[in-house]
Amino acid sequence: MTKSIMVQGTTSNAGKSLLAAGLCRILRQDGLRVAPFKSQNMALNSFVTADGLEMGRAQVMQAECAGIPPDVRMNPILLKPNSDTGSQVIVNGEVVGNMRAAEYFAYKQRLIPNILRAYRSLAAENDVIVLEGAGSPAEINLKQEDIVNMGMARMVGSPVILVGDINPGGVFASLAGTVLLLEPEEREMLKGVVINKFRGDENILAPGLTQLEEIIHKPVLGVVPYMQLDVDDEDSLSDRLETSGQRAGLVDIAVIRLPRISNFTDFAPLEMVEGVRVRYVGAPAQLGDPDLIILPGTKNTMGDLLWLRQCGLEPRIIAHASAGKPVFGVCGGYQMLGTALHDPLSLEHGGSMSGLGLLEMETTFAPQKQRAQVRGVIGKLEGIFSGLSGVAYTGYEIHMGASNPEKAAPFSRVSLPGEEGRPEGMNNGNVYGTYIHGIFDAPQVSREIARALLAAKGLDISTILAVDYTAYREQQYNLLADTLRNTLDMEQLYAIIEAGI
Repeated sequence: MTKSIMVQGTTSNAGKSLLAAGLCRILRQDGLRVAPFKSQNMALNSFVTADGLEMGRAQVMQAECAGIPPDVRMNPILLKPNSDTGSQVIVNGEVVGNMRAAEYFAYKQRLIPNILRAYRSLAAENDVIVLEGAGSPAEINLKQEDIVNMGMARMVGSPVILVGDINPGGVFASLAGTVLLLEPEEREMLKGVVINKFRGDENILAPGLTQLEEIIHKPVLGVVPYMQLDVDDEDSLSDRLETSGQRAGLVDIAVIRLPRISNFTDFAPLEMVEGVRVRYVGAPAQLGDPDLIILPGTKNTMGDLLWLRQCGLEPRIIAHASAGKPVFGVCGGYQMLGTALHDPLSLEHGGSMSGLGLLEMETTFAPQKQRAQVRGVIGKLEGIFSGLSGVAYTGYEIHMGASNPEKAAPFSRVSLPGEEGRPEGMNNGNVYGTYIHGIFDAPQVSREIARALLAAKGLDISTILAVDYTAYREQQYNLLADTLRNTLDMEQLYAIIEAGI
């Protein structure tokens, strides 16, 4: 039988995704066939698989650690919040519809057959499945209907390890309190705990570890240090949104931190370019005078455009563009740049709304979601980024609106099977918009953007370098695995995997 191990956490952002990813890389390095699995993911960072299905980016990152292609079976349920009380529900990579929290809570038990089919199919192809939980297994109001934490572990008979984040303080209480709130059967499934994000002298921590083991009757499997890793993050709890922009840079790029920002991992390659600083900006006072403003993707274009107006960022962005400085929109950010948005079926906000008016095009929302991995070539651009003209790229589209430019000035041409050179996006002077996620991954693209911004400031661009982002990710995954090997009791972890429950 296929073996398994499940990583759960005392809270969101405790480090479950990273620990699961590191275990995937270690098991792969040790010659095992391994795959990640998370039955239900709530995140706005998503990805489109080769067969056009949608899944969470955390499991994509874990699949890369495992050395296998991302597969929607690794994340059969994806919830993409589009309001404070509701989400778009995606099952097996396809949109089922929008549901309010109470509606989904009553519906989700019907999804168990989908979850088990996906898991068993993956298990049939692998030696080990590394499962990830969500939030905390100690949410006592949710435990009866749980399909992602102990409920999932019970369904497939997986042993569990529990990770706690020491960084904000209170890790002993959170670990002990979580164990206290587990049912006796669940405590039997729990095989050990891990303390994550530790900074300091572990000798000072050691007495607490001994006392914790005496209280919870479970071993501490390791103390993982705070890691300065650069891997794709799952959602808006990401440290990247808080810490980006702290380094100095000759080029200053401001990404607008929309309330429902999605796929902000698009901009990680720009951060890898020498001399570039990327900041996430959520208020006019934070904007300053950047060299480039980027409007990112969002799960609710109209709602976030309204926020842009209410907080006062809209006139600052328009003034930036009026001064001839570049603005770049991706996906929902591209839609905002147009003259109007229409939502006749109330899929987002309902009705019609004027856009920023920086591109002459209108967007209409429809139930059908465009999902595809794509290849293309950037068109003949004008403006500061004209040097991107003719550059090839790969990426993916994932959006619900269709945009109709009034003028034929596409940003790129997309090639799909049976479809040659479809125009996509729009360019007007120094304003650029595209639906393509991953457009900056190509070193030629991120380097040229930095080169052009530096040249506009009269700065020397001869030594600027762009990192090979694929090779860089592999380096980060191996560093993660090395750190976990050095800090976790791998012999005991392998024994847990072998013994099961």
